[in-house]
Amino acid sequence: MDAPRSDNRDNWDDRVAGHIEGYRVDHYINEPAHMSDIVMFDKERLGDIAGLDVLHLQCHIGTDTLTLARLGANVTGVDFAPSAIATADDMFARTNTPGRFVLSELYDSPQALQGQFDIVYTGVGAINWLPDIGGWAGVVDHFVKPGGRLFMTEGHPVAWALDQDREDRLLVLGFPYFEGRMQTWNEERSYLGDATLTYTTSHEWNHGLGEIFTALLERGFEIRLFEEHRVLPWQMHSWMEVGKDGWFRFPHEIADQVPLMYTLVAQKPSQ
Repeated sequence: MDAPRSDNRDNWDDRVAGHIEGYRVDHYINEPAHMSDIVMFDKERLGDIAGLDVLHLQCHIGTDTLTLARLGANVTGVDFAPSAIATADDMFARTNTPGRFVLSELYDSPQALQGQFDIVYTGVGAINWLPDIGGWAGVVDHFVKPGGRLFMTEGHPVAWALDQDREDRLLVLGFPYFEGRMQTWNEERSYLGDATLTYTTSHEWNHGLGEIFTALLERGFEIRLFEEHRVLPWQMHSWMEVGKDGWFRFPHEIADQVPLMYTLVAQKPSQ
């Protein structure tokens, strides 16, 4: 593993203590019907997954993975942070939920995990931590069985490219849209929880829609759904407004100017 990905692993391992509180893991443990907002946002698009084998890449502490299991899927989660995997294992054990978790960096996961799956799932704020979208698509291709699908909802690359520190409510591109240039951050706190981080350095890469689509199409996937959204599950800009549904939006007068998330479903042809 190269230095940037090693930094990200240490940084995300360090975030887990704060995220246990921030993602309210106690609610998942104490309330059998509690579900994650991200998965439930896409429930209709996801369809009936009861009995399907679902692999959740970059699963972090497993709250979305648990929700997929509560919708009836046979779940496997993969993440590179030891504390995240330990937290997910503990949450599943304490809720008597079947599932398994594998400790592996994403690009190494084909060597760490056997088998193929009906669905490979990835959630919001995942692929921006990866340097090579082509390599990611290769991992997806490795794990999706013929006739299976990739299901992902992610922050929109246009939204990731916006200058998030502006207070004048102008939407200005401040960061790369395309994959080429790594962005490095040194931050003492995560986006959730009050814990102070020891490993403060992290690195991100944006991936344009064309890069993502091309990486999947080159591996034979067929795009079945692509939908852009006007909402985010977190306050990317300090002046975003939160709705009654708990999701953040731009003010009404500019709400239609920039997409904030997208959902993409890609299917591997049957053989």
